[in-house]
Amino acid sequence: MVHINQLRLKRGIGLEANPLVVDLDGTLLNTDLLLESANALVARHPIMVPILAWWMFKGGRVGFKRHLAESVALDVASLPYNLAVLEWLRAQKGQGRSLVLATASHKLLAQAVARELGIFEEVLASSGEVNLKAEAKRDLLIQKFGEDGYDYMGNASADIPVLRAARRAYLVSSSPSMIAKVRAAGNLELVFETGNPGWVKACGKAMRLHQWTKNLLLLVPLLAAHHYQDVPSMSLALVAFLVFGLTASSVYVVNDLVDISADRRHGQKRKRPFAAGQLSLAIGWLLWPAMLVFAFGCAWRWLPTAFLEVLALYLATTMAYSFFLKRIAIVDVITLASLYTLRIIAGAAATGIAPSFWLLTFSMFLFLSLAFVKRYNELKSARQSDFQGMLFGRGYAASDLEIVSSMGVAAGNIAVLVLAFYIQDPHTAQLYRSPQVIWFACPLLLLWVSKTWLLAHRGQMLEDPIVFALKDSVSWLIAACLILDFIVARVKP
Repeated sequence: MVHINQLRLKRGIGLEANPLVVDLDGTLLNTDLLLESANALVARHPIMVPILAWWMFKGGRVGFKRHLAESVALDVASLPYNLAVLEWLRAQKGQGRSLVLATASHKLLAQAVARELGIFEEVLASSGEVNLKAEAKRDLLIQKFGEDGYDYMGNASADIPVLRAARRAYLVSSSPSMIAKVRAAGNLELVFETGNPGWVKACGKAMRLHQWTKNLLLLVPLLAAHHYQDVPSMSLALVAFLVFGLTASSVYVVNDLVDISADRRHGQKRKRPFAAGQLSLAIGWLLWPAMLVFAFGCAWRWLPTAFLEVLALYLATTMAYSFFLKRIAIVDVITLASLYTLRIIAGAAATGIAPSFWLLTFSMFLFLSLAFVKRYNELKSARQSDFQGMLFGRGYAASDLEIVSSMGVAAGNIAVLVLAFYIQDPHTAQLYRSPQVIWFACPLLLLWVSKTWLLAHRGQMLEDPIVFALKDSVSWLIAACLILDFIVARVKP
């Protein structure tokens, strides 16, 4: 939302010859190019972390910016621009106003943005030994344009000296205190609200708390063995649920940081907090290790060593997936299916209950099918947009759509077959008074798998199939029928 200074309307002030100087990070962009560059470099080459520290130590902030700008080629076209600000600037440009980009970011990055947008007549940015920020930026603008010779658009506390020295100030902020500080100078003309949610809400979204439902798989060994009345075991399972949730959330954050360029090209994923610029990348790099340390601390304190080992394996596998396994066709979906199955193994390790062979096999094939659904959705979207070649960040080409569908449907049907074998297992007869009743679960599961793939084929499943199922009333009905079926098999003589 844009607020217009009412005094300006009363004075009837129109556009003047003063150039409009525009800040970049946090103003025109909903992100910071220094953080974007560092994130891109670490995401591609994790071993560069100590090199970053050396660059900062040796060259200071200006040298650090130079090294990053020379080492990383950012995709400036996909950066999260403030669309309201950009639209307004283009309108000003169309009315003949002179626009100047002035930023503390390195000139190489600033010039790339200016070339992409094509609305700026001049670019002023950090270079050499000068960090063009705060008073340094103000002094340069006064030297170049004279007292009251420029208007300025900024967003942060560092911009206050520049805003106060400008003839007219344009602010991009939703902070009442920031707006009050700039308004006190008496030259505030426009306020563009960021429209971003609070950082707490954005952190919750980045942690994908709704995905914690997947960690209910940790309770499966306990329930499958009918130990649900065992309070100590149930307590351990719930602690394991919390620990796995925090660990998974830390990996989700890492994955979003590593995959940020690909996410910004995706119709839905571009709305994620880091991709959309709703949450600072710096918060992400502080959040994920904090969650990880807390999770492993709880596991070390309250859970068996076997669980800690499985948790470490899960973490190593997810990190490997985030950095490179997701780019290898077939390996990526097998890895995803394995991560689901590891949750069941972790639940068994936490409670000391040996997992069933049939349960693990069933899990592997069922979640392999759902992993193929995710890839199928991406390929179908590419096919519909007439995209040719390899998907960005994936090991699949648009032409792989049919074979991915075939493998996914086959995996789902094999999962139903494994369930049928489980019914005939002698151990099942020891757990259920009427194991033959479980046969009704086979057509129910077959119905759900077939429906899932049919919706994917029709293009009606645009998100993770697990998330879709949690919102789908038919899936809930089938789940209720499956639970009822197993209860009847348990109690029916």
